[in-house]
Amino acid sequence: MLRPVHLKEGFRMFGRNVRVRVKGFKQYEGNANQICKQIIKDCWNGAYLQVSNGHFCEFYTRDFGFCCESLLNLGYKKEVDSTLRYVLSVFTKKDKVTVAISPSGKVFNFPNYYAVDSLPCLMRSLRLNNNKYLVENNLYFLNKRVNGFFDLVIDKDTGLVRRDRVFSSMKDYSKRSSSCYDNVMAAMLNNELKRIKGIDNPLKDYNFKKIIKENFWGDGYFMDDLSGKDYVAGDANVFPFWTGVFNETNMLKSCVKAIKENELDKPFPLKYTNTKTDLNYYFTGFFVKDYERDSVWMHMGPLYVKLVKRIDKKKANEYIQKYRKLIEKHKNFLEVFDKDGKPFKSSFYYT
Repeated sequence: MLRPVHLKEGFRMFGRNVRVRVKGFKQYEGNANQICKQIIKDCWNGAYLQVSNGHFCEFYTRDFGFCCESLLNLGYKKEVDSTLRYVLSVFTKKDKVTVAISPSGKVFNFPNYYAVDSLPCLMRSLRLNNNKYLVENNLYFLNKRVNGFFDLVIDKDTGLVRRDRVFSSMKDYSKRSSSCYDNVMAAMLNNELKRIKGIDNPLKDYNFKKIIKENFWGDGYFMDDLSGKDYVAGDANVFPFWTGVFNETNMLKSCVKAIKENELDKPFPLKYTNTKTDLNYYFTGFFVKDYERDSVWMHMGPLYVKLVKRIDKKKANEYIQKYRKLIEKHKNFLEVFDKDGKPFKSSFYYT
């Protein structure tokens, strides 16, 4: 259900779409490394790390969780800690953990009322940040949210993410039936809770790795969801390994092979699916056709490259060089490209 905050954000994005068509993208000077450092600096607004300097100048729990470890490794400890303090202060006041916090401090999910990956990504970020006092000061809230996740998301009989509800998630324009990605997020949450002292873990009795393998592992790759449709999806074959739920080298090699055979890594990593995939979308997909079908996503691609580096350093370096050229060509790090490698655009949206 669309709320006023969704409409406000939509109008703001449309306004940026118009400005970019007239003035073009903001451009940074220097090589790829220098450009990326400038972007991170600009994404720090003094209170939290925005997900971007374009449409998404909000805080996004999912995206922050994807890059939190890298931010810490690059020396942005102060910014990460401040961001987590800010978002916990907002979430505790609203008594919920959501997909995003708008620039005006409004919390929201999209497109549905609850997102499966928000709490797991938040807990991962808190564990990586290793600020014990921040966790201890929010124990009541975090325990409440963990138990709420268990009650709302998990089918108690099977341990799977419930099939009778459609949750907000990555690839949020599509309707999926208990997706592999969502189940991996539940497994990641279970693993993170085991590593954080003082947090309840109502998921501890489930063997999520076994459950996921039995329900999603098919002919050399993970199925996208439980709908029975047979296609290879990028997120379904990246996140089982990126989260550490699965570490088997042979399985990773098999998934990377499936991704390559379906050309999800072309012209560069990584597409969700290919043009032939038949998916169900919400009505919002009308405004950005192919946005989450065969477009190339730059928040997921580097996670895939990191996995490829484990098994094929030469190929991983080849991908990195493509990214380097892409960044220096556009003098920016753009979020999403169309299937041909051009900046994604529609009548209402510009990457």
